[in-house]
Amino acid sequence: MGRVGPAFLAYDNFQAYLGWNASLVYSTTAAYLATRIAGAKPLRRGAPNIPVLGAAQVMELQQLLVRHGFATAKPDGKLGLTTRAGVRLAQMKVGLPADSYPTPELIERLRRP
Repeated sequence: MGRVGPAFLAYDNFQAYLGWNASLVYSTTAAYLATRIAGAKPLRRGAPNIPVLGAAQVMELQQLLVRHGFATAKPDGKLGLTTRAGVRLAQMKVGLPADSYPTPELIERLRRP
């Protein structure tokens, strides 16, 4: 959820989760559940009203990333590691904080010629 969402401290063993399932959302959820089962306190939710892109917006973002040279994978509407890496590079290029979290603001800036 970017710079305004909750933060997680991950150690090398987090790679085991990603090796089992490469989805960051799934792996983070599984790791968080494990810490809760072990007795950890609930996480702090972060800022309210964090924008979440729908599949159509992710697809447009991916197309824009390809057009601007920030990604090479075929757009599929899924927010994976390749898309997040492209988002980070695009954020740096347009002057946004490089947190790899896609936002409507990034899409708007990439739409500009």
